[in-house]
Amino acid sequence: MTTTTDLSHRDRAVLRAVAAGRCTVSTIGVLAVDGLGCCDQFVGRRLAAAGLIAPGAGPAHLTASGRALIEAA
Repeated sequence: MTTTTDLSHRDRAVLRAVAAGRCTVSTIGVLAVDGLGCCDQFVGRRLAAAGLIAPGAGPAHLTASGRALIEAA
């Protein structure tokens, strides 16, 4: 499991944006925030692989682990 110390400031900001309902994931796994592609093209895949964002295209959703991490921060 990923801990808050393993996450960058950008990762935590993206998780907060996902929690706020501001993110979508494309069919190829690219994360968009407020309709714009994220400057870190791998953040969506990285957070999904860590089990913090639910996989799949469409609106991005936090997993229980992702929610727990941002609540602990």
